[in-house]
Amino acid sequence: MEKKRILIAFAHPDDESFGLGGLIAKYVADGVEVYYVCSTNGDVGTIPEAMQGNYNSIAELRLSELDCASAKLGFTEVVKVGYKDSGMMGSETSQDPNCSWYIWQNHPQQMIDRMVHEIRRIKPQVVITFNKYGAYGHPDHIAIQRATTEAFKLASDSNHMADDLPAYTPQKLYYTNIPKSTLQFGIFLMRLRRQDPRRVGVNKDIDVVSILENCEPNHTKINIRNYLKIWEEANACHASQGGGRRGILPFWLRKLLSGHQSLTRIYPQPTHDRIDEYDLFEHVTL
Repeated sequence: MEKKRILIAFAHPDDESFGLGGLIAKYVADGVEVYYVCSTNGDVGTIPEAMQGNYNSIAELRLSELDCASAKLGFTEVVKVGYKDSGMMGSETSQDPNCSWYIWQNHPQQMIDRMVHEIRRIKPQVVITFNKYGAYGHPDHIAIQRATTEAFKLASDSNHMADDLPAYTPQKLYYTNIPKSTLQFGIFLMRLRRQDPRRVGVNKDIDVVSILENCEPNHTKINIRNYLKIWEEANACHASQGGGRRGILPFWLRKLLSGHQSLTRIYPQPTHDRIDEYDLFEHVTL
């Protein structure tokens, strides 16, 4: 029987762990081959002063953290594309000709064809990427999301000559998702603490209200309750980005509140915007 395979396409070292660590660990434990395409080196990321100077570059540090997390999660393969990190939208770094946002804006087919190649080479039945807002509006997230979505369609077109590999048709496409209720509760807590939900994060450049406004519907709910420890261990690998910090909630409560991963199913397109599946491989033909 053909092996089950998932391809995850994100932008930075840490996106895989912070976003889908529990889901990845669950499917690896189930015997699924899980592949990760990481489009940038994360070299514009802010790192603590105490960690500076321990590596030759921020990129080297970020990619070493990805290696650590990958070992925890059990990826079959990690593809490091190597684009430069763009930084946040409108920043000077997003105008660098070697960053993924500039390339997407000026040479989009380059990114699309790279993803077509990876889909044809890996042959995943399931592909996962960011939602249309790029999770929180990050240009690198939006670039890989758009490139992956286009590549999902083109990989099966034998007339599209992205490489010398035969056409391949993946069966399901998902976008990552945070349930609206989770975001609404988070915004409530921020306002209770007199924090501005439009200015969150180390650099105060994440707008949680906009994340809520750009939410997409849940169609898929995966039980990851038994994999939260591995998820925490993978997160801790990304110490330069705040991974490993203990939350205020005890583990039993986190297990109760964070025991499921929600996703938006883009293809096959749902007939209704409601949860109708509990496994990524439902209705997949092997």
